[in-house]
Amino acid sequence: MDDTARRVAKASHTVRQLYEALSQVVIGQDHAVKMVVLSLMCNNHTLLEGKPGLAKTLLVKTLAKLNTSKFNRIQFTPDLLPADIIGMTTLAHAFAAMSGSKQVKEQEIIKGPVFSNFILADEINRASPKVQSALLEAMQEHQVTIGKKTYLLDKPFIVFATQNPIEESGTYELPAAQLDRFLFKTKVDYPDIQSEEIVLDRNVTTNEFSDLNIKPFVDSADVLEMQDMVKKIEVSPAIKKYIVRLIDATRYPQKYGVELNKYILFGSSPRGSIGLYIAARANALFQGHTYVLPQHVKEVAYDVMRHRIKINYEGIAEKIDSDHVIKEILAKVPLP
Repeated sequence: MDDTARRVAKASHTVRQLYEALSQVVIGQDHAVKMVVLSLMCNNHTLLEGKPGLAKTLLVKTLAKLNTSKFNRIQFTPDLLPADIIGMTTLAHAFAAMSGSKQVKEQEIIKGPVFSNFILADEINRASPKVQSALLEAMQEHQVTIGKKTYLLDKPFIVFATQNPIEESGTYELPAAQLDRFLFKTKVDYPDIQSEEIVLDRNVTTNEFSDLNIKPFVDSADVLEMQDMVKKIEVSPAIKKYIVRLIDATRYPQKYGVELNKYILFGSSPRGSIGLYIAARANALFQGHTYVLPQHVKEVAYDVMRHRIKINYEGIAEKIDSDHVIKEILAKVPLP
């Protein structure tokens, strides 16, 4: 076994441990658990969408608790301001060194909660697009500008956002530019009956998150090692062409015989290709492989593509969503 294969095996083992530890706390949400772990591996952001009470917040808090990285939770509300996220400049009184009692004013920077490794943007669609846009620079460029100064964010930096799809009162649609910055949009659904019985057995007497007694076993160095190993996973030219064609099919569906093309308002940006490329590599590493297979691409396609395909009003009226389009694209685009 060469050095790369050995490092891949080690990173894959750590990733699987993290996945199993998360699954012991968040029961019956295996897909969502896997996607937040892949998000961590890719050093990229995830939007978790699901009805209330499906453990979206618990999932992110547990992931943060399982490692030693810094974590901040921001509760998005209609009265939230951009400064509540990124911080602000303020004037502070100070005494000049040689002037005795003479007071001078100095500018002071108060950094907001965005200065962390993991950010939980809870119920992100409850704040206005103006407030949501405060995250754009941080999510894309991993930096924050306050006043005239720009500050780099620590590594890793990942935003996990949650939103409720059934509530419309007091909510705002996320801007397309912000949605595109999320690597994954993952749907969190109801657990099955067996899983819910386990939830009752394990959590019926649990009142506090601290009662779960979660111990960290991963540090920032481990996370950065995982992310570095994702870049070492091999992707053949045929797989690259397959990824690009999948994204191209969202823009020009007629070329691929996609019958639902009349419902597509617009398709994915190049971030979709980049996202599929990165996520497929992470998925291969998650499964202990040193190279990407077509199945690795298909397994992450829905989460990478669903928020990058806009359905028109006719499609919405006929209850067609982007998942229907992705299903047909995966069936119509030839495998390598």
